[in-house]
Amino acid sequence: MATYLVVYKGGGPMPETAEAQEASMNAWMSWFGGLGAAVIDSGNPFSVSAGIAANGSVTQGASSGLTGYSLLAADSLAAATEMAKGCPILSADGSVDVYEAFSVM
Repeated sequence: MATYLVVYKGGGPMPETAEAQEASMNAWMSWFGGLGAAVIDSGNPFSVSAGIAANGSVTQGASSGLTGYSLLAADSLAAATEMAKGCPILSADGSVDVYEAFSVM
């Protein structure tokens, strides 16, 4: 079983009403619940960011535009990718990238 980093990009602004926020949170909790023990860390959304270039210059706002992450356990990249297809951010015009993480120590 390997660990996969699932990163989110986009997905629109935070819902404005309490009802819309609750519906959004319920969609995420339902997705995580369906994944069960595969969820190592449900992660968090990202806030403000900065980017650092090779020359040391800093820009406000990282160029990747990532908006959050989660960690999943799966037997393969294909299996983790299949799990990620149910992510609620996809229905909000966002996107998902899946990366296999490996230990170097």
